[in-house]
Amino acid sequence: MTLQAPSVDDRLAALEARLGAAEDRLAIYQIIATYGPTVDTVSPDGVTSIWLDDGVYDSGGYTPMEGAQAIRDMLFAPTHQALVERGCAHIMSMPHVTLSGDTAVAVGYSCLFARTGDRWITERVSANRWELTRAPAGWRVTSRTNRQLAATDESRALLRLP
Repeated sequence: MTLQAPSVDDRLAALEARLGAAEDRLAIYQIIATYGPTVDTVSPDGVTSIWLDDGVYDSGGYTPMEGAQAIRDMLFAPTHQALVERGCAHIMSMPHVTLSGDTAVAVGYSCLFARTGDRWITERVSANRWELTRAPAGWRVTSRTNRQLAATDESRALLRLP
């Protein structure tokens, strides 16, 4: 039995598919990397640009923020403003991204560091699950669920890969 080499068309189609997946992952990494700098600099247009207009952010312990305006308003809440005044850094880890057509799930960690006097302390370490969809303007967040890491099923469940 003789094996046939893939045709040029088949090879090009496979290359296009691999390149498309790499570009999608890169776009998703950029979205997640945008979050920290935009919340730390209180940039409402920047932070809302990564969500769909009806996107949801469930940070745990609070009522989930539903819609771009609620996510924007978070930046001006007293709790967030106090963090910014102290000095803060929201750091996202490199997530594991699973693509499925025009939707994706990104799973990873985040850390919130805040300045206290002359020192930086870790305020929060969390598990994150980002759900995204390909919109006309590119990839956007449909929901983000964030829970402090603890010995609970809830925080561990967010880290389970799809």
